[in-house]
Amino acid sequence: MTLRAPKPDQQKSAEEWERAWRTHWQKTGFTSYELQSNDSNATQQEHNFLMQARTLDRERARLKRIMGEFEHGFRRLHKLGPAVTVFGSARFKPGHSYYELGREVGRKLAQAGLTVITGGGPGIMEAANRGAREAGGPSYGLNIILPHEQDPNRYIDENVEFHYFFVRKVMLVKYSCAYIVLPGGLGTLDELFEAATLLQCGKIGPFPLVLVGSEFWHGMRDYLLFMVEQGVFGAEEVGFARITDSADEAVESVLRSLPPALKKQLQLLKEN
Repeated sequence: MTLRAPKPDQQKSAEEWERAWRTHWQKTGFTSYELQSNDSNATQQEHNFLMQARTLDRERARLKRIMGEFEHGFRRLHKLGPAVTVFGSARFKPGHSYYELGREVGRKLAQAGLTVITGGGPGIMEAANRGAREAGGPSYGLNIILPHEQDPNRYIDENVEFHYFFVRKVMLVKYSCAYIVLPGGLGTLDELFEAATLLQCGKIGPFPLVLVGSEFWHGMRDYLLFMVEQGVFGAEEVGFARITDSADEAVESVLRSLPPALKKQLQLLKEN
């Protein structure tokens, strides 16, 4: 296969993207994630960050914080009933079609007797928690603490907070029997492909992984089919072949996958 050089207009687009990226991060400043310094000079901070050695004591302290966060999550969530995690963007406001679709998904899940778990923030997360609350079902939020703090939305029954994205992501995946993904950005894609990889490798499931919003996801489906053609994985390995615009269809896909004993348990929960 011969690789073709980018067309002039494509090259210009790439250059504009690079320029915009640099401008954005120059305004944002160097991350303080690993850096314990009051030096406001970004260049000096970056030099210090790259040159300083990680000490074993600091790494032990970090490991202790990570283990404590895992323990915190396990303690708060281990008794959770049958649950479905809903992923999606934090940026859609009430009244937006995707927000209202997420709200309907949350409502339908709760009506089916399932607990709704989200990342606990605004947008689609709030919408799914809101729908579950409106239907009288349990609603959990696993909120991430950010430098510009993301407040938990007001529709969750229980808020569980995390500092580490990867710990939170384990909890979002670990305590669910299915995943419903609505339109979202990089965080949503990260969560989607984390779940898809675990399903592909047999580490979890098999659980349904349903994408909601066909117009939003059709480009990714096309790219995944291209990847299949390139031979990097088989079509049967992709855990989210189901793409729908219907909250009813998404929840029905989840319910069809459940073992009979769990379906019976959900029916008893609804009756009580």
